[in-house]
Formats: sequence, C-alpha cells, structure tokens
Amino acid sequence: MNLTPLGDRVIIEPADAEASTSPGGIIIPDTAKEKPQQGNVVAAGPGRTTDDGTVIDMPVKVGQTVIYSKYAGTEYAEGGVDYLIVRESDILAIVG
Repeated sequence: MNLTPLGDRVIIEPADAEASTSPGGIIIPDTAKEKPQQGNVVAAGPGRTTDDGTVIDMPVKVGQTVIYSKYAGTEYAEGGVDYLIVRESDILAIVG
C-alpha cells in the first residue's frame, strides 16, 4: 500500500463481514450484512497537532486490532483490498 495517513488519521483493514448464513439456514445477502466494526491498523499518522504546534503521539500502532465507530471514516480500495481511513477520535478501543 502506498498511503501515508496525515495528522491523526489511521488506515484500518476491516475484519471480514459476518457469516452469510443465519443459524436457521437463511442466506443473508451482502447488502443486509452488518458492517464490521473491528479491524487491523495498517498505517497511522504522526498524531494530532495542538494549537500551539505540539504533536500528540498516536495511541494506536501498526498491527494492533481496534474497534471503531460504526459509520466512521472513508472507504478506500487498493489492489483488491478494502481499507478504511478514520480519525483517531473514531477509534473506540484497542483489542487485547
């Protein structure tokens, strides 16, 4: 991937969507599946810059698994892989 996020942005590779068959055997179409809210951090910017020019380091690092807001970010695809670009404030938790 040839992207470097700026400021307090993070690039996440979302986890796979939920199973396509319900426990009762009903096939769920892609349009009805829940969007994943968990993924792996692929790249992180340098951090947020305050009004006085101080840079606050990012709390997340490349390789960590995070949970993010349901409707957060901008979707981006490169090389057949889907990514999500979100702000640090859209990340709710680090898993593990």
